Amino acid sequence: MGNMKNAIKRISINLFYKKGYFATSISDIAREAGIQKSSIYYHYSNKEEILFDILKTTMADLDENLEAQIKGVQGAEEKMRAAIQSHVIFHMERQKEVIISDSELRGLTVDNYKNLMKMRDHYERKIQSLINEGIEKGIFPDMDFKVASYIVITVCTAVSIWFNQSGRLSKEDVAKIYTNFIIHGLKG
Repeated sequence: MGNMKNAIKRISINLFYKKGYFATSISDIAREAGIQKSSIYYHYSNKEEILFDILKTTMADLDENLEAQIKGVQGAEEKMRAAIQSHVIFHMERQKEVIISDSELRGLTVDNYKNLMKMRDHYERKIQSLINEGIEKGIFPDMDFKVASYIVITVCTAVSIWFNQSGRLSKEDVAKIYTNFIIHGLKG
């Protein structure tokens, strides 16, 4: 059962990325999966549940990735560097999911939208906390750490739009450029 559910999710990611959520039908997903349309309903009650599963999993994975990357890191600047690299690399490795996450929120019911926004707010507070720690330690000048966090997150997220896996720079090279640029900006 788990393998087919994962296949449906993977296929849905590809279709939502290529065609968009609203232009993709349950029939499209079933056809790509090589199953009957009714078989999808054994795993998901509707198309919106598939979308929510993709968005929720992506957000949870992003948050877990951040936690893993900053765990044990000492120093406010070093933690911020780890957070930036974590965010940028995640968005290069999971381009399809994060583009869907940014473009298909309107496909969610109100309750699912609110649940996802709680997850995003939780993640944003972690970035805000890291910036605020840098301010308190005198590494970053006094600034509105909330606005700074939105700038950092938006800039780092945009990498998913343009990064080419077979391009001339590796993920690590791009993450290093982003990290140095953003840290320089935070330091004023």
